[in-house]
Amino acid sequence: MNGAGSIHTITVMGTFATIQVVGDDEDARRADREAAISRAFGWFHRVEECCSRFDPASELSRLAAHVGVPVPVSDMLFEVAQFAIAVAEDTDGAFDPTVGVEMETRGFNRNHRTRRVVHSGMAALEPVSYRDVHVDPSSRTITLLRPLMLDFGAVAKGLAIDMAARELAPLTNFAIDAGGDLFLAGCRADGAPWTAGVRHPRRDRALIDVVRLSNRAVCTSGDYERRGTGGEPHILDGRTRADAVAVASVTVVAPTAMAADALATAAFALGPDEGIRLLERHGVEGLLLTPALERHATRDFPSDYSILQDAEGPADDCPADPARDRDAGRGHPSDGRRPH
Repeated sequence: MNGAGSIHTITVMGTFATIQVVGDDEDARRADREAAISRAFGWFHRVEECCSRFDPASELSRLAAHVGVPVPVSDMLFEVAQFAIAVAEDTDGAFDPTVGVEMETRGFNRNHRTRRVVHSGMAALEPVSYRDVHVDPSSRTITLLRPLMLDFGAVAKGLAIDMAARELAPLTNFAIDAGGDLFLAGCRADGAPWTAGVRHPRRDRALIDVVRLSNRAVCTSGDYERRGTGGEPHILDGRTRADAVAVASVTVVAPTAMAADALATAAFALGPDEGIRLLERHGVEGLLLTPALERHATRDFPSDYSILQDAEGPADDCPADPARDRDAGRGHPSDGRRPH
């Protein structure tokens, strides 16, 4: 930042969230900027309090106790649920937010703040799917038709980023990084567009591509991310409840982080061919890499591979930012995508 602007990091939603704002250090403007950053971070806490399945007191966890009856919910929870169910319908269940119990049995059930293991008390006895969740736009209610636990891990963090970006919009030039999921607005301190690296899925602390963008979100799902107690990956094909193994990583660039995050997870579950068709249908850009490092990209994916070639040689030899190695978040940890 060359001494200008602000950068702050907090721990929230199981990861590190960093906000970087470009600007001068004049006292009055600094005070306004710091206040906006504080409000932006507040959205992460509000989304977590609403949508976390790791907190028994969250609105999402309380919803699971009511089966077969319409439950009035907050606007935030309703919008998250409605969006997640829409993506599930569009992918015929490859993306399915009703995998909460399966994720719990795989060991993804520890509250990041208290470190306590959370048990929902449910067992995956009867098959459930997104069709067992009814969202009613007229009454703003959610009805769970069977006992199930919703998992909004691929949606809620994106929403928090988007709400934080809305809060920071008057500041024009800023970057939000939540565990490697990014929203990049305006430009860097030198006036150039932001750049973000795409982690190499098979080489630690290395990049395989770089994107250059402004006023867009970029999110990645990868098979190198955190795993369950038995080594299970954190992304399932919702249609079979089996591990999604056809893809090593998916990076999506979209106008919003909620869309980028959800579509990255959905494309991962679908596999390369169906995944690319999904992204093109939604008018977003993406890069899918198979375990053999075969590249599948949308036509206008904003790759700037030349940055890596000019600076470090081949793209997959470029070292990632070691500052991200401390990130132990759910979704997209320490993958070298810190904005520059």
